[in-house]
Amino acid sequence: MKAFVIDVSKCNGCHNCQLACKDEFVGNDWPPYSRPQPQTDQFWCKVEEHAEGTVPKVKLHYVTRLCNHCRNAECMDVCPTDAIYRRDDGFVLIDPAKCVGCCACKDACPYGAIYFNDGLGICQKCTGCAHLLDAGYKLPRCVENCPTDAIVFGEEDELADLIRGAEVLKPETGCRPRVYYRNIPGKFIAGTVYDPVEKEVVIGARVFAVTGAKLVETVTDSFGDFWLKDLAVGYYDVTIDAPGFKRKNFFRVDTGKSVNLGDIPLERE
Repeated sequence: MKAFVIDVSKCNGCHNCQLACKDEFVGNDWPPYSRPQPQTDQFWCKVEEHAEGTVPKVKLHYVTRLCNHCRNAECMDVCPTDAIYRRDDGFVLIDPAKCVGCCACKDACPYGAIYFNDGLGICQKCTGCAHLLDAGYKLPRCVENCPTDAIVFGEEDELADLIRGAEVLKPETGCRPRVYYRNIPGKFIAGTVYDPVEKEVVIGARVFAVTGAKLVETVTDSFGDFWLKDLAVGYYDVTIDAPGFKRKNFFRVDTGKSVNLGDIPLERE
């Protein structure tokens, strides 16, 4: 079965994959795989920008989204005309000749990967470039055009080492996608620690966060900055401890979003 593995840490947001998809499908008819993709409003391959934190403590990452070609594809289950089918290689396709444009699949897809084409009156999505693979090409266009090798494509069993430790989007749906993601960053708590008397940053201060029985810690760098990275969503008690200063505490810091605690003055003992 075919699968994609996307390493978020390698993606620089160039959008080459998105542009390559547009180049392959906009205005091009590939029967029986797909009808032409519109120039606007549809992104069968889409690069999403995720900004976390507030200035100046901001981290940016990109997540490439496409059809997940799920093992338990909800779109297939609700299609009244059996227009959606799974190939032997695992790709889930919409037969444009059978689709009546009822949008039941679009509404059922938890990933927002299916689009309605007003002009053609049908639903459309990523095909995995099945028309190219069947013609002898080795890679879908999005993979072929990624300059950082952030997207890897191949047989699922041959990608086992990359898939190990990877995650899928919205696992709670039970759809069991065949698009895997590596290194999606967690939330962070950041700040800058300084001495208001000397008007200097505090270097080497110990910063630790506790949630339940879990402890995460770091130290402030040469700029007085600290970053507690890859945190799960939850509530954390944060403590800053530096020799010669009173301990500073922040209680129940919510990492529903990444948090910049800002400039933090320490009081001398």
